[in-house]
Amino acid sequence: MDLYSIAAAGVLVLHLLFILWVAFGALFTRRRPLLRWFHITSLIYGSLLEILEWPCPLTPMENWLRGRARIPTYQGGFLLHYLDALVYPDVPQSLLVLCAVAVCLFNLGLYAVRFRRRRVAGW
Repeated sequence: MDLYSIAAAGVLVLHLLFILWVAFGALFTRRRPLLRWFHITSLIYGSLLEILEWPCPLTPMENWLRGRARIPTYQGGFLLHYLDALVYPDVPQSLLVLCAVAVCLFNLGLYAVRFRRRRVAGW
């Protein structure tokens, strides 16, 4: 393995960690306001990436590193390339986007419930 393939693997791991952070970050933000705002920002950004079909900056970076390492690159987004083939082999992209947005909305709903409880409690 050369430096480019190691870096490409690092970007892959970073990409996966960001997706996990967006999906489950609300579980780690209770009583941590700075982390909570970082997660809400990540949720909004992740939702916009999915809804507007913007390319995540990590995907071109990973493909560039893969190309330099002479590893085949891929077209489309991270989710479609890695997760679609493994977990959802015959699921349309629109359903994947809908599920991703649902996860983001669930997290935002969790924050809304926490905020409401805090206001009712008089914090």
